[in-house]
Amino acid sequence: MGIGLALKRIALLTTATALSACGGGGSDNNTSSDNGSGSSTTVQRCATANPLITQDDSSVRFSTQASYVAGQSSVIMASLIGSNSQGLQFRWEQLEGPNLSLVSQNSPVLGFDIPNSGNYRFSVHISGNNTDVTGEIGITADTAVEGFLNIRQDHQVVEGNNVSLRIGQQAGLSAANISWCIAEGPDVTLDLTDPFRPQFVAPTVNQDTVTHLRASATINGNQVSDDAFVLTTAEPAISSDYFDEPVARTHAYRQDSPYADVLASCVYSNQLTDACSISKLPLIGQASSQIDINSILDRVLVSHDWMGDNFANYLRAMDPNSDFATLLQSVTAVVISYDVRPSFYWVLTGAIYLDPSDLWLTPEQRDTINEAPDYRSEFGNELNFLMPWRYVKNNQYASPSFPITTRANRTFNQINPDLASLLYHELAHANDFFPRSAHASLTGPRLVDDFSRRGASKSLISDQVTANYPLTSSEMFALGKVSFQGEKATASQKAYQPADITSFFSNDIASDFYAYSSTREDTAMLFEEAMMSYRYQILRDVAVTNAPDVVNSDTVIVDWGQRGRIGDDSLQARAALVIDGILPELDGDTLVAGLPEPIAMQSGKSWRANLSLSSNGSPLRIMGVAEQNVGDSSEHELRLSGDRHRQPQQ
Repeated sequence: MGIGLALKRIALLTTATALSACGGGGSDNNTSSDNGSGSSTTVQRCATANPLITQDDSSVRFSTQASYVAGQSSVIMASLIGSNSQGLQFRWEQLEGPNLSLVSQNSPVLGFDIPNSGNYRFSVHISGNNTDVTGEIGITADTAVEGFLNIRQDHQVVEGNNVSLRIGQQAGLSAANISWCIAEGPDVTLDLTDPFRPQFVAPTVNQDTVTHLRASATINGNQVSDDAFVLTTAEPAISSDYFDEPVARTHAYRQDSPYADVLASCVYSNQLTDACSISKLPLIGQASSQIDINSILDRVLVSHDWMGDNFANYLRAMDPNSDFATLLQSVTAVVISYDVRPSFYWVLTGAIYLDPSDLWLTPEQRDTINEAPDYRSEFGNELNFLMPWRYVKNNQYASPSFPITTRANRTFNQINPDLASLLYHELAHANDFFPRSAHASLTGPRLVDDFSRRGASKSLISDQVTANYPLTSSEMFALGKVSFQGEKATASQKAYQPADITSFFSNDIASDFYAYSSTREDTAMLFEEAMMSYRYQILRDVAVTNAPDVVNSDTVIVDWGQRGRIGDDSLQARAALVIDGILPELDGDTLVAGLPEPIAMQSGKSWRANLSLSSNGSPLRIMGVAEQNVGDSSEHELRLSGDRHRQPQQ
């Protein structure tokens, strides 16, 4: 599930205390089983079932596959005999066999890939609800076979949550004629827009229930199949007006954290009925004036432990100037969950919510992230322009591309540009509302009460930016409501051509189209782009292009664009004010004065052809190579303004 759906009726909050986050918002998007694609398919029942086999060890019941094969994604499920999993904690360990990458150790469903044939043994510790038991289970994996189908990944999901699976293929082999059926469990309707990636909404259940799906296909003329198992868990009825759609199960990354018992209930719960008090969950910087990574990690809430591991190691290895550790002083918690999409900050809870797509380092970690699309993907599709963006360094994409179909590892250096820009953006919101200079004066009893007082007195940094250096394009503000809030485009807006948008945008003082979604986003975009340029010499491209039927880097044609717009003289005073308010240690005037001058893009050239630019804006030619082939040879997704964040609603 994308968290945008979970918060779709956030307008129930008072206008001054609603969502202070990023991305599009406000749309009453449904959670129907076609995930909004309009391509739902009623799935037939399979002729045979091949059910999981149960085996008891003391009071623990294991469910295992009839057979295991090396190279195949596999599953073992555990349950307390006679009990649902609600309120229980699970902890898996591997005891014997070739080393496995276990990325769902805290789930009743252990999904994993088997590297080699042989014997494997596991233990699971189940605790909670006056329970403390351990069970063990062994399996034997057969030798790998050629040309098999492989569905990733078996997992647990709460009822009503979105589910995605993906068929992986062996190198050099291609599956065709893919079909799906239900072997066991409730009826589900699949979105098969991409038959390699079925999606559905987990059914409503009264007890923990397995949905057993089977995919069949032809590989090299042979008929093959594989089974997938999704455990839908029964959950308490939703009583929250804030998280009013199902959210994933999460747990404190550090079980011994002094806040372990309140993190989930205060920041990510379907039972949240009111904001927690500052005394119960204060800002990190209120609890201690010392910047300490351990104090930050005590506030991390995750759906999978690898998310907390990667976040912790990133802070230790990739924050040499302590920017993020410093900025994190203004949040109550960091939530990283497989169903958060897009990322956001929320003033009601004081927490930031991170999409783990920017954190995975191994393909097994990536397998655990739900692929449900951002619910805003159809916003603005009647407009005749696009505004793409990218981060660039030395005429190359700052981050390498890793297609979802590729089984690849990533390094911290490779994820750093995307993750750093995301953190600068989301933490700009937290520090806009509650900068360190204000921590001592916060009186509560809830953070949202202090936000109301600060907002009423126009004390927020974003209020000061707007008061001193306001954006002036009414046309762009109106278009922002269409593209980021889902408002219906007017006839006039539908008639705008790229040249019109160029006139509106280039003559104003926003750094990005997304700045027109709200004053809060205007401030966050200024901070994000300035810090990426200053710390990493990574520049943001922004452009106005056409909107062709087939959208990619070759088909979108630039009408106007700039690289490093934050260095434009007209934006520098705005950026300096933001930096002085959020990170005063840096001195905003000095920082922005040192940013490079923006480089103009070439009108009439494609987005791809504008990747490699000289200082005068001309596309570079390297040893006679055609313009469209210059630069990064890998295919990068075309990113559109605002696609990484959920916008503020007030």
